[in-house]
Amino acid sequence: MAEGHPTLDDLRRAREAGAGVVVHTPVLSSGTISRAVGGTVLLKAENLQRTGSFKLRGALAKIGSLDDGRVEGVVAGSAGNHAQAVAYAARARGLACEVFMPADASIAKTDSAAELGAVVRVVEGSVDDSVAAAREHAAHRGLAFIHPFDDPVVVAGQATLGLELLDDVPDLAKVVVPVGGGGLASGIAIAVKERDPRIEVVGVQVEACAAMRESLRRGRPVETRAVPTIADGIAIKRPGELTLALIERWLDGVEVVSEDEVAEAMVLLLERAKLVVEGAGAVGVAALLGQVVAPAARGATVAVLSGGNVDPGVLAGVVRRHESSAGRRLVVLSRVPDRPGGLAGLLSCVAAAGANLVDVSHVREGLDLQVRETAVELVMETRGPEHAEQVLAGLRDEGYEARVLR
Repeated sequence: MAEGHPTLDDLRRAREAGAGVVVHTPVLSSGTISRAVGGTVLLKAENLQRTGSFKLRGALAKIGSLDDGRVEGVVAGSAGNHAQAVAYAARARGLACEVFMPADASIAKTDSAAELGAVVRVVEGSVDDSVAAAREHAAHRGLAFIHPFDDPVVVAGQATLGLELLDDVPDLAKVVVPVGGGGLASGIAIAVKERDPRIEVVGVQVEACAAMRESLRRGRPVETRAVPTIADGIAIKRPGELTLALIERWLDGVEVVSEDEVAEAMVLLLERAKLVVEGAGAVGVAALLGQVVAPAARGATVAVLSGGNVDPGVLAGVVRRHESSAGRRLVVLSRVPDRPGGLAGLLSCVAAAGANLVDVSHVREGLDLQVRETAVELVMETRGPEHAEQVLAGLRDEGYEARVLR
């Protein structure tokens, strides 16, 4: 390490430590995003990495730096991605592994870590509390602690993603990368700027947990309040001393996006790029689409999709929300006579309007209904806002109430 940061030699050693395990993930073009933002945008699909995120790079680099003869096992604290990566890396190198995870961590991530052979220990509290518990446990048991970001060897491992960008994108001009603890962003910035200082690297956080930007403003690590966020993979309450200094030196800025912008970016990536990307991994695309970050005027801008570990239930909820906001999912409350055949007329109107009925339920409580009347909630798929209005008009023309629920 030189001047407090990994050198290119450190990055090459980290690359060797991951050889045979780390996947060289593809860089994909995106005409949809490029047209939307007015520049050439490529996607670094690190969501296709083994264990579903970039974290495997840092985990293997750290394990590769340990004295094999004296290490009995490794310990990590994480919301999920780092835990899975350490478990996978430990198994690949024949080491025992324990991971400490918050009680509200994604079920998919906790199950995956356990399936990879890790002993999962649940901590009441935040990711930061899990990291602290893991560090204490490692010291007590004489095991190797692997920090999720505030370690120069881990940073060197994450930086290997930047080396791949240099290999694959000859006209690389800008990189937009998610920021949680800062290990990935600082690592990529070191890798690309050591080759060409003109390449811009911009970090992106979600506004529900933007500790890095606030810490940069104050010039010291600042702890923010933990708030539930769709981008749980970067919900770090307090950046590390090392990564804060690296971000301050190497990045060209850190921007913030909203929950809604992240959700829309996730859906766009699913619909147009056919990529499942978790909230933390979609913040860069969200920043570009929301014009929070502008693409490079010349050359290629790469948005790093840092992970794809999202619970199916969360993904389904994001898609439903998008369908509703886009006018392709319509929820309507109506009333029908509470007698045999009363519902049939309403459903005939729906069919005549060409809407696809997804769900129907009777609502008899909490509304001012007549004795022989029942309310009905309809969930329908439409072709868009104009068709939705046609469906509503058709119901009302036939004398049915059509109250839109949002």
